[in-house]
Amino acid sequence: MKLYKILGIGALTASMVACSTNPVTGRRSLQIANDAEIASMAATEYQKALTQAKVISGTTQAKAVSNVGLRIKNAANNYYRNLGREGDLANYNWEFNLLESPQLNAWCMPGGKVAVYTGILPVTKDETGLAVVMGHEISHALAGHGNERISQAMVAQLGGAVLGTAISNAQWAQIFSQVYPIGAQVGLLAYGRKQELEADQMGLYLMGMAGYDPRQAIPFWNRMEAASSGNQRPPEFLSTHPGPENRIAGLNSYMDKAMEYYRAAGGK
Repeated sequence: MKLYKILGIGALTASMVACSTNPVTGRRSLQIANDAEIASMAATEYQKALTQAKVISGTTQAKAVSNVGLRIKNAANNYYRNLGREGDLANYNWEFNLLESPQLNAWCMPGGKVAVYTGILPVTKDETGLAVVMGHEISHALAGHGNERISQAMVAQLGGAVLGTAISNAQWAQIFSQVYPIGAQVGLLAYGRKQELEADQMGLYLMGMAGYDPRQAIPFWNRMEAASSGNQRPPEFLSTHPGPENRIAGLNSYMDKAMEYYRAAGGK
């Protein structure tokens, strides 16, 4: 990997020249990192994760993960293409895998590298429930939340004058590993609350575009909350995740738009 150049002059100037706008939600965020570099490293770590886990293939559940992933991928591709922003997805080489693990989780790394754990399947129940989870996680990648977190780490580590600053392979790897912990926790990025809420909104729209009923997101998150009730929840202001009440309120506020996408895709 070559020395890596940062594209800004400190946080203020970088925010002026490298602010990215999410075409689905309209949210703007600082993204000064190189998407191709991020996708390349994510692909490497994704393959490591697959070698460290049992990949389930050929089963009805594995096929459901693949089917939902492909439908959401196609919906995203169509949406971005219609906006003339298909270049945003140039670094995507999608993969959808079901991994054996009791964790109630799923994740998507930059470049469309998706993993779903078997432990969450009793909560998803069916493909529509999977679409809620996978739409949310894929939205983190499409929205560039990893780039945003990496960019924040770059500015924090390198300070103000970063135009033309080259960082070494070791520095780049360190920054990446801070955002995407390597090993068993790969892909389990601690996103901020704004990013989580944006992934809720974008994921709801994407599942509607893919022909899955967005209204089913509410009962899914209620099931998820019930399944997680044994874990002590920190106060929302100390947590990166929105509280259940705020999450449901947010989903309801996006529902009319999500239903427009769903009906346009043939839903009722």
